[in-house]
Amino acid sequence: MKKWVALPVGALLAFLLLPKAFAAEGMWPLSNLPVAQLQQRFGFTPSPQWIEHVQLASVRLAGGCSGSFVSPDGLVLSNHHCAVECLEGLSSPEKNLMAQSFYAATRESEPKCPAMEVEQLVHLSDVTATVDRATAGKSGAAYTAAQRAATSRLETACVHGQPAMWRCEVVPLYHGGQDWLYQYRRYQDVRLVFVPSQSTSFFGGYPDNFNFPRYDFDVSILRVYVDGKPAHTPDYFPMSATGPKAGELVFTSGNPGGTERDDTVAQLQALRYPIFPEVLQVFSHMQGLLEAFSAASAGNARIARGDLFFIDNAIKSFDGQLQALNDPQAFARKMSEEAALRAKVQADPALAKYAGAWDRIAAAQKRYNAMFLPYLMLVIQNGEGFNSRLYGIAFPIVLGAYERTLPETQRFEEYRSASLPLLEQQLFSPAPLYPDYDKLRLTSSLTLMRDLMGADVPIVQKLFATASPAEVADRAVGGTKLADIAVRKALWAGGQKAVDASSDPMIVLAREALPYYLKTRKAFEDEVKAPIDANTTKIARARFAVYGASISPDATFTERLSYGVVKGWNKDGRYVGPFTTVKGLYPYSRSYDPLELSPAWLAARSRLNPATPFNFVSTNDIVGGNSGSPVIDRDGHLVGLIFDGNLPSLGGSFWYDGAMNRAVAVDSAILLEGLQNVYHATALVKELKGRG
Repeated sequence: MKKWVALPVGALLAFLLLPKAFAAEGMWPLSNLPVAQLQQRFGFTPSPQWIEHVQLASVRLAGGCSGSFVSPDGLVLSNHHCAVECLEGLSSPEKNLMAQSFYAATRESEPKCPAMEVEQLVHLSDVTATVDRATAGKSGAAYTAAQRAATSRLETACVHGQPAMWRCEVVPLYHGGQDWLYQYRRYQDVRLVFVPSQSTSFFGGYPDNFNFPRYDFDVSILRVYVDGKPAHTPDYFPMSATGPKAGELVFTSGNPGGTERDDTVAQLQALRYPIFPEVLQVFSHMQGLLEAFSAASAGNARIARGDLFFIDNAIKSFDGQLQALNDPQAFARKMSEEAALRAKVQADPALAKYAGAWDRIAAAQKRYNAMFLPYLMLVIQNGEGFNSRLYGIAFPIVLGAYERTLPETQRFEEYRSASLPLLEQQLFSPAPLYPDYDKLRLTSSLTLMRDLMGADVPIVQKLFATASPAEVADRAVGGTKLADIAVRKALWAGGQKAVDASSDPMIVLAREALPYYLKTRKAFEDEVKAPIDANTTKIARARFAVYGASISPDATFTERLSYGVVKGWNKDGRYVGPFTTVKGLYPYSRSYDPLELSPAWLAARSRLNPATPFNFVSTNDIVGGNSGSPVIDRDGHLVGLIFDGNLPSLGGSFWYDGAMNRAVAVDSAILLEGLQNVYHATALVKELKGRG
């Protein structure tokens, strides 16, 4: 581990003079923890052994969540909503794991999730100099090619020819001010141990989302296996039976998905318009479609339940972020911060080489604004399968066939050899498919693309030259053979030759869309991403020169540690306390959704201690991706499980306000008590308490 180095006096003074809202706890890489601040404020100095233990006991779920090992036999604790893909893949009309709880009382009865990967960060190293040498003096397409080649070589060497065991990625911190190589131990045999029903994990539903008080049991417990046996995981977090106390120092170790705190004003203005409004338009369209589909029958509701949950959550999240960006005082503060840094750069001859970076980013951002709608439709929506599972299988097969004809150093990151095991696991997943549901969603997405982009753009003219979006979707879904895993495997193994020869209508559709995807993605990477990457690196270097490394870098869905205290806040003139308890749960419930308690919780009322804390809030700095993060105390004991934030925390993508931002967690006390007294998971509780 890289040791923390004390900052020079000038850098420390600059840090102390930053505006309070931005002098926040932050999301700190394990290579640069604020040890001095922790010692000064809390009398706690994390040792190298403590840091390494936290690193190895924490995990990342490849689908976009966090988790942790909670026993030496591979038990992984995360959120219910982080296991939705597994639950849907294991469900059937006879067994709906979204609507009911599940507990595997023996290890032999733990079913394997169809497509899930758990990753443990085992090593990290600074490769900034290597990437800098490769990209020095380059711009545009040359910069993109050099950066891609350098990171590919580093990642390929890092997996040691064992991509099924290791996953490696070059992680740009401080927007390229530093580059780190992260090596992960990957576990692809992930099995389900316990989940409550979704109504219990998301008690309060959409109205309570991003709010507090809460009474959610948002828990999933998984187990990772190696060679058919539970993995040996000596680094894990023992679970506290009492949870934290008010005012106590606590840490979250998770993988925050992405923040824009160091973005320029031009970039943030683009999020206000056009980016967030157009994304919300797409989400709202899909939300209405899924609600109508779900209302048609109980079977439809089961099929769409997970998708609708994520769409609802995304809309509320993006809307909250947009409101934060439109806060005139907060945005003015960002403008002032940028102006102050630019003034310091311009006043220092040694920093003059960085002075034009902001203007070059603004020019690239202007180009991105102009092309955002085609990028959203042709790269993001198309690349993610146009909301159709069958097309979401076809397009990676077609794109993967093309990419694997290229040298490793020229491929997109997700098609390099080191990334293929996860992609193949997803492509060949035996999770159930629903053709009618796919047809509906593909029709809707193609229609939306036509309506938003216009009938005269080349891809629309190509795809719908002789048929409407509905007819194209009907023909593709009705005629495809991709529901057969053997067909998928044959196409994947056959590569470009097999894809070119295929007459499968879904493959044909993906093949027709591919040139537009490649052209749009290349334009984005060369004309937008390359200049923004190059110039954000310059701004990062300027920021280092002025402030040192005293500010945590933006989140990158890699492991970060944040610290805070268990503490409530003042909301609309009233104080919101840090805890809810079992005593408050039952009066808060109703006889209707989303406040209806499950029969198991109603029956267990007399067995639960009314004083047991249920959920709590803390000042820990979190964003999306932190779902499932462990909350630990200074002794490394797990005292909580992050599952949400409050409404002000949605602005945490852009800034942190310690007076208002709160992380919301399941208390470890109710986690253990609920498992024992509601679900009678005696063997699991014993394992979590170290007596398994």
